[in-house]
Amino acid sequence: MNETGPTDTIEASNGEPHDVPASGAGLSVDEGKPDEDENDIILRTEGITKSFGPLIVLRGIDIHLRRGEVLGLVGDNGSGKSTLVKILCGFQRPDAGRIFVEGKQMSLRTVKEARAQGIETVYQDLALVPALTVYQNLFLNRELTRFGRIKWLRNNEMRRLARQYLSDIKVDIPSIDALVETLSGGQRQAVALARATRQEAKVLLLDEPLAAMGAKESALVIELVKDLSHNRNVSMIVIDHNYTHLFELCDRLNVLQEGRITYDQNVEETSIEQLTELMVADYRRRVMAGRVELER
Repeated sequence: MNETGPTDTIEASNGEPHDVPASGAGLSVDEGKPDEDENDIILRTEGITKSFGPLIVLRGIDIHLRRGEVLGLVGDNGSGKSTLVKILCGFQRPDAGRIFVEGKQMSLRTVKEARAQGIETVYQDLALVPALTVYQNLFLNRELTRFGRIKWLRNNEMRRLARQYLSDIKVDIPSIDALVETLSGGQRQAVALARATRQEAKVLLLDEPLAAMGAKESALVIELVKDLSHNRNVSMIVIDHNYTHLFELCDRLNVLQEGRITYDQNVEETSIEQLTELMVADYRRRVMAGRVELER
């Protein structure tokens, strides 16, 4: 999710906005508001749209996220995933549509406002400071200090709380005084997740959480994600291009194609093969549409 703004778009062949039939026609797609009790929904969007000039990014996105659910967001580059996540975390504003957090309509105009509603984002680069220790990263920009004209850091208290919290969420780190740069990729991801959830996050937006990790490191992060969702009721939206990772991490999958949600299915009711077939079919359709345009 490193692309910004207009790079995550749909471009009309003639430079004008155009409608494309949903690629997932005939497959399971939620229409409008979900049937579940509203109290079970932590985050919901209705009709989210976004354009950059003539480039259409999102075309009326309706999604819902249950409490303690891990939702996988699938889509090729340019499908609109990044823009949707940036809207949910307050980095960008939609052109139209509504966002509901715990049943209340919210206008998430800034990242700070999204965080105030319990929405945190963990990006691929993790936003950790390698030269600082584990406990210093956990309290980064939220340090505990003693009051007075000169604010002294309460390092011992931060160490104690960091050690206790990591133990509570079952994260095994060699030492809270270890520099982050000495940790493995899985341990760094665990520290980033711990920092987000320590601030009482209700919703985590995770960008490629298992990228470039070995089996052992991936297992550590998968176990942490499952513990946070099942035992702490933290809801998550995961972006990952690796379908195997998504099936290990997620409870449900949404496919985003050309700015629309075209597929909504519980993981246990679908398969990697079905998801792959859907994505390949969409790619072939777009290739054929390109050929038709060239022949004209």
